[in-house]
Amino acid sequence: MHAKMLQSDGLLLLTAMIWGFAFVAQRVGMDYVGPFTFNGIRFALGCLVLLPLVAKSSGPAALPESIRPRLTRGQLIGGASLTGLALFAGASLQQVGLVYTTAGNAGFITGLYVVIVPLLGLFWGQRPGAGTWIGAFLAAGGLYLLSVTASFTIAFGDLLELFGAFFWAGHVLIIGWLSPRTSPVRLAIFQYAACSVLSLAAAAVFEEVTAAGIAGAFVPILYGGALSVGVAYTLQIVAQQSAHPAHAAILLSLEAVFAALGGWVLLGERLSARGVTGCALMLAGMLLSQLWGLQIFGGPNRSSR
Repeated sequence: MHAKMLQSDGLLLLTAMIWGFAFVAQRVGMDYVGPFTFNGIRFALGCLVLLPLVAKSSGPAALPESIRPRLTRGQLIGGASLTGLALFAGASLQQVGLVYTTAGNAGFITGLYVVIVPLLGLFWGQRPGAGTWIGAFLAAGGLYLLSVTASFTIAFGDLLELFGAFFWAGHVLIIGWLSPRTSPVRLAIFQYAACSVLSLAAAAVFEEVTAAGIAGAFVPILYGGALSVGVAYTLQIVAQQSAHPAHAAILLSLEAVFAALGGWVLLGERLSARGVTGCALMLAGMLLSQLWGLQIFGGPNRSSR
């Protein structure tokens, strides 16, 4: 394996770890502020974290060439409109869902975007392989065990997370298309700015924003903004420029495992045997949908997308 691909895989694993533990920070933050306020401030903080890099990339400093292209109208429209809207929808549904469900549940259900990504390829005339369909079946069974009750109802928070997973899948597809064509840092800051503005506008309409609440949520917002947004999303954009698509999906799916681990260690969340089985099936489905067809399964060495 090439050194560059190994480096990309390492960045994606670190991204998954940061995002997984961010579910804990996001859940704790809901004790002090509303979901739109939390997202609005944390994505604005993510923009501030990136400003020095944007300024530096405009000068002759020795930054990677990939973050030095001049700003174009296409980058602005692509970054702010496409990724910003998808990010706002996914992040909003995830954050509101966390008010009603656990960090572990949110992490695993959000992780279903790994299965949804190849399924969305049907709209572009692509034919998902057998692994995708088997993975989707396993993930659906796992979701049933984790979230559906004996009376065939699903928890409201889990349902919101499921809807959000479709927007996260769309976000991954848009990033995968845009990142090789644009400056990663500028693309990141545009989408964060758009998401922040939309979130703060929603907060002004639906929530009561107080200085005391923001002060109480300072640490979770700092983690969610500086690390989960400012660092992790940027690592994803940079890494996806050279990462194998299957590697990216597999490593990012581990976000769910880190979310459950963080919920257990830091929040004392517990899963029943049924819930653990559901999570295991969901993770198996996520991995199988991406690994099927690779040489480790005896098939051709190809991308799953």
